[in-house]
Amino acid sequence: MSTAVKLGVAACIVAGVTLYMAYLGTTSSWKYYLTVDECLADAPALIKQPMRVNGRIVVGSLDITTARQHATFSLAGSGGELPVSCTGPLPDNLAEDMDVVVEGRLDDSGSLLGEKVLTKCASKYASEKETIATTVPPSSAGGRLR
Repeated sequence: MSTAVKLGVAACIVAGVTLYMAYLGTTSSWKYYLTVDECLADAPALIKQPMRVNGRIVVGSLDITTARQHATFSLAGSGGELPVSCTGPLPDNLAEDMDVVVEGRLDDSGSLLGEKVLTKCASKYASEKETIATTVPPSSAGGRLR
């Protein structure tokens, strides 16, 4: 086989793998994130599908175990609330009335079973003076410990 044919075959293989990976990326069921309202509206179609849901933790709904390995709370949308149960390590700054993105799957009852909770680091988005004035230790950041 000549060198030109070998290079052509190699180029076709690389192009094929690249196109296949692009196809997998575009057809993936993972979206950047859904809002609570989008999730509630499409709940029957989203059951057991991997997703990310963005919402604000409802004040009074956050319940964290003392080992910080499990939390339950509700995410607020403009049209309703989505119950969430998260298992695994939780962010230290997890608190009520804050925006979070939860990665997980909806169960048959319409609750989000979270595997990961993403929060913003307030110190990255505020000036140094604001951060010093508003820093709260994680144990008193809100929510009930049990």
